[in-house]
Amino acid sequence: MASIDLDEVLDKAWTDKSLPEILAAPVGALKGVSDRDGELLQEAFGVKSIADLAELKYVRWAQALAALDTAR
Repeated sequence: MASIDLDEVLDKAWTDKSLPEILAAPVGALKGVSDRDGELLQEAFGVKSIADLAELKYVRWAQALAALDTAR
């Protein structure tokens, strides 16, 4: 199972939250994603939370393509 350093991927206010809280958090809780970015993701794709972003088919497609590239 992969591990992740929450300090590296989340804004400071979210690093001590539970996983369910993090997944329900707005995408702006991710380090480097602004509130405006979150608004644009919601307008374009209906993404309201980190879980929504993770389930977005375009994200999954991009991950699959990147995995193919690393399989070379």
